[in-house]
Amino acid sequence: MVFTCILISTNGFTCTQVKDPSRITVAGGSITEILYAIEAQEQIVAVDITSYYPIEASSHPSIGYVRTLSAEGILSLDPTLILGEDDMGPPSVINQIKRTGIDVSIVPEEHSVEGIINKINCIGNIIGMRVQTEAFISKEILPKIKELDHYSSMKNKKKKKVIFILGLQSGSPIVGGINTSADGFIKMIGGINPMSEFENWKPVNAESIISSAPDVILVTARGLKAFGDMETLMNHPSLALTPAAKNNRIFSMDGMAMLGFSPRTIDSAINISKKLND
Repeated sequence: MVFTCILISTNGFTCTQVKDPSRITVAGGSITEILYAIEAQEQIVAVDITSYYPIEASSHPSIGYVRTLSAEGILSLDPTLILGEDDMGPPSVINQIKRTGIDVSIVPEEHSVEGIINKINCIGNIIGMRVQTEAFISKEILPKIKELDHYSSMKNKKKKKVIFILGLQSGSPIVGGINTSADGFIKMIGGINPMSEFENWKPVNAESIISSAPDVILVTARGLKAFGDMETLMNHPSLALTPAAKNNRIFSMDGMAMLGFSPRTIDSAINISKKLND
């Protein structure tokens, strides 16, 4: 498996090095995780509320939620760089910040192992730490990818049908369709997403879930709380008759760890892949 540093993404986002990355305001938990992983945390002056890992990140001032930022709040922190995920917004706020002359870099998102590699490389290039990020990838990431490949592509195992639940809406599970981070994670662990007839996240009725016959169900820790506990979730009318519930194959983990597409996502994928092959 070969990975390359993408400096210009297919979505038009640029990974060009900025002139001054000394005071970074981060909008996106995966970016914060990567900055800490490559030991660039001293340059962070503020983070958004999705940046809760590692725990030290919560000591920074908060700029609110990544999609509903305030220009005034960000500018008051005197940043030299706004570094954000591709859903950073709203656009009017981002444009207002750009008009001040502060560098704004939006990191492209691709829900795959290759996407994680490219995200790390992109961030390293933006802040002038490309050598350090390449060393981090070689030492820390590539060995984990090799381990993940072993578990996710075991030839003697039949691929499992996996659905991913984010939470509840009006009593119905919110399930990840195609073109979602959940769909990307399912592919990473070597599973098949049976919810491929729709895109994005969608409340799905009991009949559709039961007919999809998932072998495994993944749910975020926050999503599990919406159901109550694991026993309540397993007995939910939409899930109780599925092979996953009958065989006790429902797993819950931190949502950002699975869906953030940071280095932790690879760790989570290894963890789940092992369970799928038990």
